[in-house]
Amino acid sequence: MGKIDSFQQLDAWREAHKLVIMVYRVTEQFPNHERFGLVAQMRRAAVSIPANIAEGFKRRGVREKIHFYNIAEGSLEELKYYCILSEDLGYFPSKAQKELLAQAETVGKILNGLIARTERRRAAPLIPTPYSLLHTPYSLIHTPYSEEATCNPN
Repeated sequence: MGKIDSFQQLDAWREAHKLVIMVYRVTEQFPNHERFGLVAQMRRAAVSIPANIAEGFKRRGVREKIHFYNIAEGSLEELKYYCILSEDLGYFPSKAQKELLAQAETVGKILNGLIARTERRRAAPLIPTPYSLLHTPYSLIHTPYSEEATCNPN
C-alpha cells in the first residue's frame, strides 16, 4: 500500500462518508416535528464521524490522532442508538435501520483497525534518520572519548 496523503484516501473516512449520505437520505422522510430534534441529532452524530477521522488524520502526534479517532467511535455509537430509537418510534422501516446499522458496523470495524495500526506506530521504536539526528542535541549522539573505549591492548 502506498503512502496516504489525504484523509479521503482512508477507508474509514470513505465508509463513514457513505454512512452520512445514508443518514441524510433516511432522515428526509422523518416527520417535520423532528427536524430540530432527532433529525438534527442523527445528522450531527453522523457528520462527526468522518469529520473527526479527517481531523485525526492531520494531527501529527499519535496520541492526538487516536484521541480524534476515539471521538469518531463515540459518535458512531451515538448514531447507532438514534437508529434504534428511530425504528422504535416508527420513523423508518426495519430494512432501512438494518442497512444503516450494517454500514455503521462496517465503519466501526475499519475505524477499530485504523486505531490499532495507529497505536502500533506509537509502540514502534524510533529509528534515527539523518534528518532526525539534525534535531538531536549533540550530547545525545556524541560519545566522549575515553581510553577504555579504544581497542588498545596495552
